[in-house]
Amino acid sequence: MLYVVQEICLISTPPSDIHSFIRTSFINKGNHSSLTYSATPIPVLNLTCPGSPAEDFVYQFKGTCYFINGTQRVRLVARQIYNKEEILRFDSDVGVFVAVTELGLSSAKSWNAQKDLLAEYRAHVDTLCRHNYYQTASFTVQRRVEPVVTISPARTESLNHHNLLICSVTNFYPRQVKVRWFRNKEEETSGVVSTPLIQNGDWTYQILVMLEVIPRHGDVYTCHVEHPSLQSPITVEWWALSESAQSKMLSGIGSFVLGLIFLGLGLIVHLWNKKGKSPLEKMRN
Repeated sequence: MLYVVQEICLISTPPSDIHSFIRTSFINKGNHSSLTYSATPIPVLNLTCPGSPAEDFVYQFKGTCYFINGTQRVRLVARQIYNKEEILRFDSDVGVFVAVTELGLSSAKSWNAQKDLLAEYRAHVDTLCRHNYYQTASFTVQRRVEPVVTISPARTESLNHHNLLICSVTNFYPRQVKVRWFRNKEEETSGVVSTPLIQNGDWTYQILVMLEVIPRHGDVYTCHVEHPSLQSPITVEWWALSESAQSKMLSGIGSFVLGLIFLGLGLIVHLWNKKGKSPLEKMRN
């Protein structure tokens, strides 16, 4: 898991003066210590840079917290980027500023000579990374939303024709998900096509996993979904039925629903009769 924060500055500073700009805008004004990391996994939080509107150049600060096994192992990487090229980096595993290009040499030398600044950046592993992890873990890394799984055929054609079964896995969090197809309890690996993971914009995801099939009567296709929010996998089945079998099934469902309606009406009449008057008498009154 990681958190990202970045600050983008649009400036008219030529490359020869970039060190002076960084020192004046970020170090002397203390902006390096005022940045906080976003509360959501793998976002980019854009902050407004001090100074005048841009003309020719773009300067970025990008800080990233990497978490392995919760907070057991935490790494901070703070990057200084000029015109889309990284020029300077602080890596907490290294502990000092390192120039990536020649433009970052002066800043790296100057900042490494400032012991208070180095101590502050080294402490950011705890004061920023771990601090924000504990503040946000309950609604980020610990958040769980179970997926909704459905199967639908792409075409309503008869048996023994090419078709595409679509397993829709929607509204789940976190993003890790495993979707598999089975035919008559045997896993299908060929003819499986998947969309990329889609962000819904509300902290949930969706994915479509499709299987090319030539369904034959009696075949049972199963979409099998594993997700961290589930104690056991979700399985949804799709049965390949002939047109006559489908008609019989629909007739059976219709008869069942009709029976429920008459049963409900019968219960209503029975309850009214127990109170001494029939429904018709009550309507006349």
